[in-house]
Amino acid sequence: MRSSGDSTAGGGTGRSPVEGGPVPLHSSAAEPSADTIGYRGPTACAAAGITYRQLDYWARTGLVEPSVRSAYGSGTQRLYSFRDVVVLKIVKRFLDTGVALQSIRTAVQHLQDRGFRDLERMTLMSDGATVYECSSPDEVVDLLQGGQGIFGIAVGVVWRDVEAALSQLHGERVDTGETLVGNNPMDELARRRRDRAV
Repeated sequence: MRSSGDSTAGGGTGRSPVEGGPVPLHSSAAEPSADTIGYRGPTACAAAGITYRQLDYWARTGLVEPSVRSAYGSGTQRLYSFRDVVVLKIVKRFLDTGVALQSIRTAVQHLQDRGFRDLERMTLMSDGATVYECSSPDEVVDLLQGGQGIFGIAVGVVWRDVEAALSQLHGERVDTGETLVGNNPMDELARRRRDRAV
């Protein structure tokens, strides 16, 4: 189990005084991104359940920046990866429960440093001041036995929620800029009507 918080903001590793207890978050080599689809701001907002104002503020303050393409002047659009949208949704959940912003920043950095597949199996727990990564049910139980209030996010569940939401929305091919239409039932209905009208 790993933790993030004000006391571990430096990212060093070390064991808790309690044997088998939390271990501070650490950086690991990130896997190269294989994302070929990006999502514009409004799509990322819809999938993450946030406002455009939040998205813009988080990008400008460096909390969650788009990894595919940043805005670089008037008229350009930010482009977020699938992973970025998952992180946006996690940040919203932490903020909604009152987790300290510094702990969220540390957790976001940790999520960005982790391998893509690691995220699916991760559970993030927080007592409001510190964020812990748990990778087994035993680690979750250890935290709960501490007697303090704990909030948990199963990243795999957030992953699937975002995947389902984005499948209904439009994406953009990173290499060509081509708009990809999601599997929105309304889009399918419109296509059938067009086909009948021809």
